[in-house]
Amino acid sequence: MNIELFIARRISLKAERTFSKLIVRIAIVGIMLGLGVMMLSLAIVKGFKSEIKEKIRGFNGDIQFIKYDLNSSYENSPFILNHQNLKQARQYPGVEHVVPFATKPGIIKANGEVEGVILKGVDQHYDWSYFKNILVAGKTIDFKDSTQAAKEIIISETLAHRLNLKVGDDFLMYFIQEALRRRKFEIVGIYKTGVDEVDKTYVIGDISLIRKLNNWSINEVGGYEVRIADFNQLNHYTIELSNFLPPQVKSVNVKENYPVIFDWLSLLDINTQIILVLMLIVAVINMISALLIMILERTNMIGLLKALGQSNWGIRKIFLYNAAYLVGLGMILGNLLGLGLGYFQQETHFFKLDEASYYMKFVPIQFSCLDVILVNVGTLLVCILILLLPSLLVSKITPIKAIAFK
Repeated sequence: MNIELFIARRISLKAERTFSKLIVRIAIVGIMLGLGVMMLSLAIVKGFKSEIKEKIRGFNGDIQFIKYDLNSSYENSPFILNHQNLKQARQYPGVEHVVPFATKPGIIKANGEVEGVILKGVDQHYDWSYFKNILVAGKTIDFKDSTQAAKEIIISETLAHRLNLKVGDDFLMYFIQEALRRRKFEIVGIYKTGVDEVDKTYVIGDISLIRKLNNWSINEVGGYEVRIADFNQLNHYTIELSNFLPPQVKSVNVKENYPVIFDWLSLLDINTQIILVLMLIVAVINMISALLIMILERTNMIGLLKALGQSNWGIRKIFLYNAAYLVGLGMILGNLLGLGLGYFQQETHFFKLDEASYYMKFVPIQFSCLDVILVNVGTLLVCILILLLPSLLVSKITPIKAIAFK
């Protein structure tokens, strides 16, 4: 029989001393709250970053091929990418699709209101899977009838509210160029990404219209959008795909197009690390306090055990077993708290956010099995290793003084 483990069980929550019971319970609550907060922090940050990245990726693509020049306006410089280069890029392992696009600034005039926008032109090969998820009304552009497709447009909910428009309405858009041109569009869909930089700026139309307005040939494009399977390899793909491009064309990834947003997301990792460290410190301090108080309250027992021949390490093991039990109990409750609240939020979206500031309406949650395991293992190891220090107090207690201690 393991005598140290037996004694540790006897002096745990079954102890008769009210004060030590209170301290033990506070320590368990500290572990529970610390672990729960750490798990939720990781899940919220991961979910938040994932949601924002998917919004930007879905609209912008992961990588864009654009002409290598000094043009910094919203109107792309045209170029033609030969069939061989395009085929190599599309067949590169991990590339999901490569589709053409073009952009052109315009001014919408409707219901006595005027709004400057960017028309983003796409063709029949465009992947609408993302847009179908963010459409709040209507449908996507139907390219089966090329003549009708050139008259259809998708606008954002933000622009629809500003201009008092809805699906089925039409309006005039003016394009400022050497000879002022205007075109009439019919709204077939209304989207909402939740990202102001996108919603306030872009409308989606047919690329063939931009070609006609700019007098481009049928093969000229403003750029190509590339979607890759593994976003973590973004920089690698940006470099590798550039090898298939002629000197006048460059590859630019989404992080370079939206540096402010991705720099902001990077700062969230620092905030998460600070929260993890603070919560772990709180949990460790609670456990150290509880262990010291248990040792001091059990001074008589320690002296008696030493008088009976028990070694310092054996007595330390008693308190370490007890501490491990308390840490384990706190961690079980912490997992129930963190995973329970996370699952509740995933199912109900109970906790809301200001969409104008955070790009989404609710707190996103994304748990990772690896994160949960690492947080649990890390918390257990740090607590046990740190608790070795206060347990050294046992070796300072002498049997004679301890037995006489009241």
